[in-house]
Amino acid sequence: MSYSRDEIPMIADEYVIGLLDATEAAKVELEAERDPELRAAVAASRERFLPLDELAPPLPTNEALWQRIEAALPPQSGMASASAAPSPANDNKSARRWKPIALAAMAASLLLAVSLGFSLLRTQEPLVIAVLVNESGEVQAVVEDFGNQRAMVRMLADYDVAPDKTIQVWTLPSKETGPVSLGLIEQARSTTLDGPSLPSPRGDQLYEITLEPAGGSPTGRPTGPILAKGLAKLPL
Repeated sequence: MSYSRDEIPMIADEYVIGLLDATEAAKVELEAERDPELRAAVAASRERFLPLDELAPPLPTNEALWQRIEAALPPQSGMASASAAPSPANDNKSARRWKPIALAAMAASLLLAVSLGFSLLRTQEPLVIAVLVNESGEVQAVVEDFGNQRAMVRMLADYDVAPDKTIQVWTLPSKETGPVSLGLIEQARSTTLDGPSLPSPRGDQLYEITLEPAGGSPTGRPTGPILAKGLAKLPL
């Protein structure tokens, strides 16, 4: 499977929404095992679309629903003569004939709703996105920096953090400034951090997470082991 780095967010969204056929989806799954950036993009897409999925409670369908759908559809032209006997309202064959059409229409409506909901959820795009990996190259977290003292950190790995420890997020705006803390992550969960006022983030800016004493680093600089790090990339 060949694709550019710029196509990864789109591929991840199409995979999560279900726009790919079985063959394409299998290729994405296989490639995600080898490509940490694609794997992180798929995980981030799943988390973004999760609120939309939770808003729609599952509803059972029954034969009466298909009969109402069939009754609301216009008659087919050229398919039957005027003298043909009308089909009974509960004709199962007729209902089955219209089910694929109705399902296609419902799927199109659902896709439109998901797209609109996604646009509403993503009212502001991040300026940079950093995929943080550990020493083994495994994706641990994704940082989306919005450049307005706000950054969203999505934890993709589970950490057993002791009560006297905490996870701290850092970035390196410049060598002159040195590492700056963006905030603490409680209980290793995805969260939005309100950090200090910094210059607008740039591509290739370093982000990392470290394990620090409870309350954060006592020196204002990273002191604990680095759990994951990565360089920022400009989104599409």
